[in-house]
Amino acid sequence: MNFDEVLAHHLLDHPVLGLGKVGGVQLAVTKHVIMMWIVGAVILTAAAFAARSATRAGLLLRSALEAVILFIQDDIVEPVFHHASDRYLPYFLTLFFFIFLANLAGLVPYGSTATGNISVTAGLALCTFGMIQIAGIREQGLVSYVKHIVPSGLPVWLVPLLFLIEILGLFAKCFALCIRLFANMIAGHIVALGFLSLIFIFGAANHWFGLAVAPASVGLALFVNLLDILVALLQAYIFTMLTVQFVGMAVHPH
Repeated sequence: MNFDEVLAHHLLDHPVLGLGKVGGVQLAVTKHVIMMWIVGAVILTAAAFAARSATRAGLLLRSALEAVILFIQDDIVEPVFHHASDRYLPYFLTLFFFIFLANLAGLVPYGSTATGNISVTAGLALCTFGMIQIAGIREQGLVSYVKHIVPSGLPVWLVPLLFLIEILGLFAKCFALCIRLFANMIAGHIVALGFLSLIFIFGAANHWFGLAVAPASVGLALFVNLLDILVALLQAYIFTMLTVQFVGMAVHPH
């Protein structure tokens, strides 16, 4: 059994439908793109069902969504944005639910974790970077936003150096968001596949060895998958909370 091939098959992205080349770049609809479409469709369907359905299932879903939305609004967004929280809340809610469901999608049979793709997490981090600039310029104005990047009262010769450091720090914050989400979401799947691979590794040496380690390997893999449910929620919360903090620092520089 080739563990590298197993990891590549289950974790890496693969093209499903080729769309030709543009400027030497191969364009294709991949399995992670399809999973993101599915996650987006699930979010829209669930939100519409919760808002309009009068059935018991609709009321339960509405209550669950309201609890999560109020938590994000009251405990994460409002303490940072205050009166401007309603302006930015839809973005943070979209971010949280998309990341959470994309994280969970990898635990569904035949599913795939799009957030285990660094290109996807980089795209989310770029959205955060763009939101920081848009919110800062919108609330302060372009000149005031640029001026507040560096604290006032510094010696003139130190301003260019600190300006460069602050700009690099802004990129570093978004880079950290990208790597943290990617690493945490791919790590659980690697560990689970590693435990399951022990069955085939020991079985290659002796058939009975493979059978002997199978219950422990399957049990540990199931435990890691159950733990991934908590990790999926936690990583969605951390990404959203840090995005709120970073955007809030641009909106309220003091």
